[in-house]
Amino acid sequence: MRKIGDKILAGYSGLMYVFLYAPILIMVVFSFNDSRLLAVWRGLSVRWYESLFADPAVWRAFYNSIWVASLTAGVSMVLGTMTAFVLVRYNFRGKTLLDSAMYFPVVVPEITEALSLLLFYVFTGIPLGGLTVAIGHIAFAISYALIVIRARLVGFDRSVEEAAKSLGANELRSFFHVTLPIILPGVIAGGLLAFTVSYDDFIKTAFTAGPGFQTLPLRIYAMASRGGVSPQLNALATITLLVSLALAFVRLRLSKA
Repeated sequence: MRKIGDKILAGYSGLMYVFLYAPILIMVVFSFNDSRLLAVWRGLSVRWYESLFADPAVWRAFYNSIWVASLTAGVSMVLGTMTAFVLVRYNFRGKTLLDSAMYFPVVVPEITEALSLLLFYVFTGIPLGGLTVAIGHIAFAISYALIVIRARLVGFDRSVEEAAKSLGANELRSFFHVTLPIILPGVIAGGLLAFTVSYDDFIKTAFTAGPGFQTLPLRIYAMASRGGVSPQLNALATITLLVSLALAFVRLRLSKA
């Protein structure tokens, strides 16, 4: 009976993977379809990628996604490292509250975060645009970077810091010349995770972008709303997917370093 149960579980798991990933595979394959009709396969072609690269609106959306995600990753690495260092190394009043608050963006529904950001911008009179998108992304991406960096810092051997201090290094010099180089793979991995969640974000971006500012997820949604699913849209989604997978692979390798 146990073997039968294992086979049923394995078959069910396999069907779930097919259900989840078969549409993605179909999207990638049909992005190379020479026909404009998705129901007709005419042969392999890169014509949709060529037309995509010739579209200035796509390039603007790609540029916006890159600079917002890069700013988000950079700030998240700095603030995430500082916060992780404080939470791991020091005890102070309110530490439990701060520790819990840093995980709010991970557990709170994204639509709630997006609406709260929009209400904050409206209340303070900040005009919506690229800067408001970046601020919103940084606000929730810090928590993702913190989780990765903190895990790296928890397993840190503090004896190397003590050795540096015994040789005359002060706290600041010890951090930049000893601690930071050792935990750097974790810091970069946290930054890449922040970059990925910012690069792929749609809901918070849609609420805080304002008119005239598009990232790649917003551009994909606009193209789908305007003309339905097309080979050009499949090509754009495939490129976005490949960038996300590449970042995830690098982050995984750095986490194991």
